[in-house]
Amino acid sequence: MPYMLLIMEPTGQRRTRNGAEGHEVYDRMLRFGAELKSRGQLLAMESLKMAEATRVQVRQGERRFVDGPFSEAKELVGGFFLVDVPTREQALALAAECPAAEWCTVEVRSLGPCYEDA
Repeated sequence: MPYMLLIMEPTGQRRTRNGAEGHEVYDRMLRFGAELKSRGQLLAMESLKMAEATRVQVRQGERRFVDGPFSEAKELVGGFFLVDVPTREQALALAAECPAAEWCTVEVRSLGPCYEDA
């Protein structure tokens, strides 16, 4: 079953690291992804840029675009791992193994339709 591990970062956290520190944490995340891939559990992974975000809404046929960063946000999605494991418990275990759990929050979400069957 696929699960999304969302890396929820405090805004501004990346700016507290110098270049070497930033590379070190990024390399740890890449190694974690490589380990998941070697176990056959990784479907996809990406890091997201901080400042490149646009919110899109369409209301009554009218489009609205708002460029970020969004100062009201307390967290941002810094990246994700899309994994495939048999159970939620295994997805939670992977989230606990994720290096980002040391400096961020790793949110675990199962994938599925946006409706519930009755």
